[in-house]
Order: sequence, then structure tokens, then C-alpha cells
Amino acid sequence: MSVTRIASRYAKSLLDLAVEQGKLEKVSADMNTLGAAVKSRDLYLFLKSPIIHADKKNAALDAIFKDKLDSLTLAYLHLLVNKGREAYVPEIAAAFIAQYKSLKKITTVKVTTASPLSDAVLADLKKKLLESGATAENLDIETTVDPELIGGFVLEFDHKRYDASVAHKLDRLRASFSKNLYVKEF
Repeated sequence: MSVTRIASRYAKSLLDLAVEQGKLEKVSADMNTLGAAVKSRDLYLFLKSPIIHADKKNAALDAIFKDKLDSLTLAYLHLLVNKGREAYVPEIAAAFIAQYKSLKKITTVKVTTASPLSDAVLADLKKKLLESGATAENLDIETTVDPELIGGFVLEFDHKRYDASVAHKLDRLRASFSKNLYVKEF
């Protein structure tokens, strides 16, 4: 079975269980915490290691996350370890977050600009996106700064990309000049 399918199924079961027990917001915060924690190379390699026995992994997870995660999330982690699926925790966390955002109708919008955006510009951008109807009713805007864009912005959401950067326009202009449609070839 593919990693994506495994992660999706385990994430869906946790999501359903969290909704059933009324702990959706807490479990969502826990999965964000867990997803960030697993980015640590040491924890990632620890979970992936086939040499370390499940009992030791459960004890270590208890020591690390006992006071930080809800009992449901911790019990779920133990289930993953006991089933031998702990290596998929990063993918399961990402799939859970995606399914949570889908359930709550949250669209993640990534905005890359050449210089940092002011709060007024962000508010205006959010208003325009909501008016367009291309996004869900709730927006999660992630901003990054890339000076190589020179100016303008790049907007990404729902597997779509709108590139209104100066660097992109210069690349298109360079490509059109390389064709040179106005010189008659002999």
C-alpha cells in the first residue's frame, strides 16, 4: 500500500475519532505540534528505526509528549507504534492537517513577495481573495520573502499558481526576444 494511502487512512480515522469525542481542535493542535517535532532529525530517525523495540519507542514518546499532547493523541501514537506504522507519523500528521482544513473549509494561500507585506496589504489581499470566490470562506495566509522576484508577487493555493512577479515578466520578455519574430529570415 502506498504511503499516501496509509497516511490518509490513519489521519481520517483520527479525525473521525476526534470529532466523535469532541476533541477536534485539541487534536489538530497536537498534530501540528507533532508534525513540527518530527522535523527534528533525531526524532525522525528514532521513529523510523526498525532496531528499536516498540516498548522503548512508546516509553520515549511518553517521556517527550506526556504533558504536551492530549490523551487521545498519545494513545493514537501508541497505536501507531504497536501496529508498526510509526515511520509514517510525518505523513499522517500532514494528511490530518490537510483533512482538518478541508473539514473546516480553510484554504491555505502562500504569498511570496520581494519585500515584506504590510498588514493593510495583507487585509486587502484577503478581501480580494474572498470576493473572488476562488477560495473557501476561511483563509490561512503564509507569507515568504524572496528578493529574487524583484517586485510583484507569486500567489499559490489549491494547486494553482499566479505569478505576477517582475522576474517572471522579464523571463517572458527575454523568451519573446529570443524568438525575434520581426526579423525576416533569409
